[in-house]
Amino acid sequence: MKKVLIIDDEAKLRGLIARVITLEGFEVVEAGDIKSALKKLEQIEIDVVLCDVKLPDGNGVDFAKTVREKYPLLETILLTAYGNIPDGVQAIKNGAFDYITKGDDNNKIIPLIYRALEKSELNKRVVSLEKQLGQKHSFDAIIGKSKQLQACIALARRVAPTDTTVLLLGETGTGKEVFAQSIHQASNRSKKPFVAINCSAFGKDLMESEMFGHRAGSFTGANKDKKGLFEEANHGTIFLDEVGELALELQAKLLRVLESGEFIKIGDTTPTKVNVRIIAATNRDLQKQIASGDFRSDLYYRISVFQITIPTLRERIADIEALAQSFAAQYALKANKRIESLSPEFIAALENNPWNGNIRELKNVIERSVILTDGPQLDVESLPLELLLGKTTGSKNLSAFSLASVEKLHLQKVLNYTNGNKAEAARLLEIGIATLYRKIEEYKLQA
Repeated sequence: MKKVLIIDDEAKLRGLIARVITLEGFEVVEAGDIKSALKKLEQIEIDVVLCDVKLPDGNGVDFAKTVREKYPLLETILLTAYGNIPDGVQAIKNGAFDYITKGDDNNKIIPLIYRALEKSELNKRVVSLEKQLGQKHSFDAIIGKSKQLQACIALARRVAPTDTTVLLLGETGTGKEVFAQSIHQASNRSKKPFVAINCSAFGKDLMESEMFGHRAGSFTGANKDKKGLFEEANHGTIFLDEVGELALELQAKLLRVLESGEFIKIGDTTPTKVNVRIIAATNRDLQKQIASGDFRSDLYYRISVFQITIPTLRERIADIEALAQSFAAQYALKANKRIESLSPEFIAALENNPWNGNIRELKNVIERSVILTDGPQLDVESLPLELLLGKTTGSKNLSAFSLASVEKLHLQKVLNYTNGNKAEAARLLEIGIATLYRKIEEYKLQA
């Protein structure tokens, strides 16, 4: 039952309003002054406050501000015998939901309470979602207890509260964006935007427009002004993934943002100011790119103030089981399946794989296994053959979901069935013996 706190020093009027509200199914809590009202708020979870403006120990307009500061999810409706515009304006500024006159607006009280409740519930849902998002992107949500990973998390925790530019290094698929989001979430900018951009996703001209925006008419197709991602991230964090792929002209523009906090949009003549924290990431050796003239040394020194090298999955084998269990639960829920466990053989096969694609590759393999499994346990039969054979993929880099991967698995199963008899295998497969030999060579099959 929702609770309404009524604050009024006139006991009869307070009782009358209480009876009306009680008949609507609300539980009513009463207070005759601000001091006792604050005690009630400390002791009881109130949903809406109905407060008189003139009270023995204070003013309801000021009290609304106190309530907003101490209980930001709570809505306050102010009642006054003599309404005036300045008080009404100040009440709303102080965070009151509404300001109404006693007597004239009595018929508005119940509808107002319902509307205030709706807003209060919405506020609570928003806070709950923000909390869930914060937990999702917190350092505690990063899976793994290996020393290598924990050392990286410790460094990230230290740099997160600062505005220092961070450079995340590591192979593709190691989770650099996960670290970037966690750093943002643990920073003072967590309530502001986190904007990610892949620097290899567009050509130079389009990338410049995406990053810094443009003015209408600045090029063909620019029909209206456009904000760039740096503007979208203002007062927040921008994550520049694959920063080593950025064209030299854009590197110069990025350097200016780092040095002065401003840039010039395409087609503009005046600079745009921004306040953003930059987190960059790359899987490239930027020192080699500097030597070859593909990356600016002055930009490198600005973005690499604080470096964190994310370990590969093969360097943190101890984390594979926990990661696999987490991904299995995630994809089982998505596929509406019940996966209770992973067999010891399944885990052993995962731990023996080199994982050149790191966590991203592991996720793909687990998703594939969940799709192929009908029972409550993931077993080795659902794993790609190349993984079971201890090979990455031979000469071809096959996806766990690719048609070639399925063909390779089927060919090996038939060869195993015929005990390596290629003629019999070709007959069963209904292909020529020469074709079979070619595929054995192509897929590096055991025959």
